[in-house]
Amino acid sequence: MQVIAKLKNLRIAPRKVRLVANLVRGKKLNEAQALLNFSFKKAVMPMKKLFDQGLANAENNFQLDKDSLYISEIKVDEGQKLKRWRARAKGRAAPIQKKRSHITLILEGEKMEAVKADVSPIEAKPLKPKESVKNKLKFPKKEKAKFAKPKKKIGLKREYKRKAF
Repeated sequence: MQVIAKLKNLRIAPRKVRLVANLVRGKKLNEAQALLNFSFKKAVMPMKKLFDQGLANAENNFQLDKDSLYISEIKVDEGQKLKRWRARAKGRAAPIQKKRSHITLILEGEKMEAVKADVSPIEAKPLKPKESVKNKLKFPKKEKAKFAKPKKKIGLKREYKRKAF
């Protein structure tokens, strides 16, 4: 069952909203809401409201369970632009386009499979106490590096690059 929720004329540019939409595309609704809680984009709050709207539509109109919902499709389209002008040098004007977004969210409920009653539960085996990891791992002993000590020069020290005194 498809559940559709739409948000129109969001005053954020579509390319910025698509960053958030790509983050949650194809995920379960619970997982997507958790991801949005830890994101710091401006488009997160309207997206959360849209998810809540889609969830309310699913529960009230189609009696679907919240845990079975996943995002099957999320589209971010460009809305109508607000056109403004900005003053520039020498009496000129430059155009400004304030972009808007339309977001379409389509949720679907997972199909519930029939559970067979004659399947026996797996018997639990007693767990053995774990041996310490240090005893199992044997690391080779580090050898002391043998470096040649620099030889002391006997004689005059070179002070200039051109000449030695």
